[in-house]
Amino acid sequence: MPLGGTAVGSGVNCHPEFASRAIALLSQETSLSFTQAPSLYKGLSSLDTVVELSGHLKACAVALTKIAGDLRLMNSGPLTGFGEITLPALQPGSSIMPAKVNPVIAEAVLMAAAQVVGNDTTITLAGMGGNFQLNTMLPIAAARILESIDLLAGSARSLGEKAIGGMKVNREVYSRALALNPILVTALNPVIGYLKAAEIAKIAQKENRPVLDVALEHTDIPEEELRNLLDPKNLAEGGGKKGFSV
Repeated sequence: MPLGGTAVGSGVNCHPEFASRAIALLSQETSLSFTQAPSLYKGLSSLDTVVELSGHLKACAVALTKIAGDLRLMNSGPLTGFGEITLPALQPGSSIMPAKVNPVIAEAVLMAAAQVVGNDTTITLAGMGGNFQLNTMLPIAAARILESIDLLAGSARSLGEKAIGGMKVNREVYSRALALNPILVTALNPVIGYLKAAEIAKIAQKENRPVLDVALEHTDIPEEELRNLLDPKNLAEGGGKKGFSV
């Protein structure tokens, strides 16, 4: 920190021990290790470190947005949504629709993350606002960076404790959806070829039947081998590579 630099970094009219004593006291009171800025001139004229920190916070906000957004979609339902998970019903019922359950934690995180992204823009503009030896926009940058830290800390804690911690995984829902999903035939391409795999996918989709059942009827592949090839877990780990034929 540029304590002791007075107005522009020269240190004029500042007691020679002021900076060291003040920084030591701040470190003691906060249990954080503060040091004096290597260049008092740069410390007062530039907000580069605050801008950099804000960029990292924005990256965290982007990641939380992805996580919260995915959870909200996976929780959607129960009839026309994904319904792959069930988030805790913290506020069951809505002002207009009885028994409706809103994913309030996920949506709160999305709003907090949006605020952090907005704060980053403000801090960026503040960092650009310095002229010569002094940046008079430090107060707004300081206020917004502290708000971003508080928002992200609270959001991450709430998302973990009140959403993910009590989340229920609806295995039967996604297991059924996976069994019917024609994307599974991708694993059969190396074994029976693209055209035959496409034919099986079209039949399964048209008749609303599991891909495995249709593949059993239209190929000579043993059932055990088919189950291994079409196992979603194997596909997620690179697919049934043993099925490649040359």
